[in-house]
Amino acid sequence: MNIIKNSVKKIKNFKIKKVKNRKSQKIAGRIAIAGNPNVGKSTVFNALTGLNQHTGNWPGKTVECTTGEYTYGERLFKITDIPGTYSLMSNSLEEEIARDYICFSKPDVVIVVLDATCMERNLNLALQILEITKNVVICVNLIDEAKKKKIYIDLDELSMQLGGAPVVYTNARKKFGINSLMKEVDIIASKNKKTFYVNNENYPEVFKNSVNAVSEVIADFIPKHLSKKWISEKILENDESIKKSIEKNIGYDIFKNEKITDIINSEREKLIENGFDGKKIREILVGSIMEKSEKIYNLCVHVENKNYDKKDRMMDNLLTSKLTGIPIMLALLTLVFWITLVGANYPSQLISSALFWAQDRLTEFCTSINCPWWIQGIFVEGVYRTLAWVVSVMLPPMAIFFPLFTFLEDTGYLPRVAFNLDNAFRKCGAHGKQALTTCMGFGCNACGVIGARIIDSPREKLIAILTNNFVPCNGRLPQFKIAKKSTKFFYKFI
Repeated sequence: MNIIKNSVKKIKNFKIKKVKNRKSQKIAGRIAIAGNPNVGKSTVFNALTGLNQHTGNWPGKTVECTTGEYTYGERLFKITDIPGTYSLMSNSLEEEIARDYICFSKPDVVIVVLDATCMERNLNLALQILEITKNVVICVNLIDEAKKKKIYIDLDELSMQLGGAPVVYTNARKKFGINSLMKEVDIIASKNKKTFYVNNENYPEVFKNSVNAVSEVIADFIPKHLSKKWISEKILENDESIKKSIEKNIGYDIFKNEKITDIINSEREKLIENGFDGKKIREILVGSIMEKSEKIYNLCVHVENKNYDKKDRMMDNLLTSKLTGIPIMLALLTLVFWITLVGANYPSQLISSALFWAQDRLTEFCTSINCPWWIQGIFVEGVYRTLAWVVSVMLPPMAIFFPLFTFLEDTGYLPRVAFNLDNAFRKCGAHGKQALTTCMGFGCNACGVIGARIIDSPREKLIAILTNNFVPCNGRLPQFKIAKKSTKFFYKFI
């Protein structure tokens, strides 16, 4: 017995010591997870941190930074999931948040998640991040889907083309390759591996000279971890958002320095004389990235079956065309609503019968014990009856509608709905993504209002929130039945 007691004490002490060490453990490195929307970025984050951040099948699902922790060996890493974005050109709120976090929050490592099935689209963002920082690990996710489609990627060649950045295969949903990914992250965070900035050298000579001139003059004022060439390119492009971000994050407005402003204005005048205004410079930057991305894709990605996406293209043509897209969308949504309304009647009636049978028994019990009428009125006819109505009326439709809505999301149909309705919503001064929040509003207005967070513009987000209240959610559907009965009674009375 003494041996058992001593063993139990040792186990307890060991557990307590382990918890204390975790609390006092210092953060060994800060990791940012970046990537295009819908490439499995949040799934990688969940696999690393053990958290359960919701993953969605539409762009813009993550619009704020989420943090978690992961212990690799004896080193504790703080991991941040930044918003999914297609570029760092600051065209939207997500792009600005992602860009500013990578530029100014000084993450020790940036994990760039790529979709193995559509690398040609994902490489654009990877190249832009590699222009800013060299502490990058490339995570090629969804490798199982790539194998099904017979897409093969040369990891060594890809690593060489991306400045020596390590490249790792993963299937985050099954946690395959996560350990290998963190091994490479640990090496980069420990500065045991050298990589280099990826610069695009296919710029016109005039633009190159201007970038070099601005880089020299701002070198002493920009933090060392930032790429001076990239900052110079954005300044010459006249990107107002990067100017504000530089002033906000480095605590000094470099554009008030006369020497810097004189050089910048001089170089801009030279560029304008040669036909390179802000719009043209942006085209040069985007075109250069696209050209390099296409070159890397052709070198590193080998597709055995060139028509692997033929079915997807056919589905897109069918579901998003002007001729068939809207009718199919209306038919599917009508089917969902019909199943919800008709299917909910039977469980609703059963739940209602059971709950109101219980109310009758409670009433009989209160009468038998001579319970005061006001207590019975508050708790039985007030609290219980209200709860019974809410449960019997709202629960069945929501239990049917949201699984159907989730099914449409998982199959990738909801983004196509947003695409089909984008033009109509724009004509109303709203955003195409509001189609998703409106559909959610039919299930529950609260969910629809919360879902408006995926919309970029504050004005359009406010429109989505305000108008969502006019959508008849499941909780208000009984009002229509009551109104219908009242109307029939009114006509009979007349």
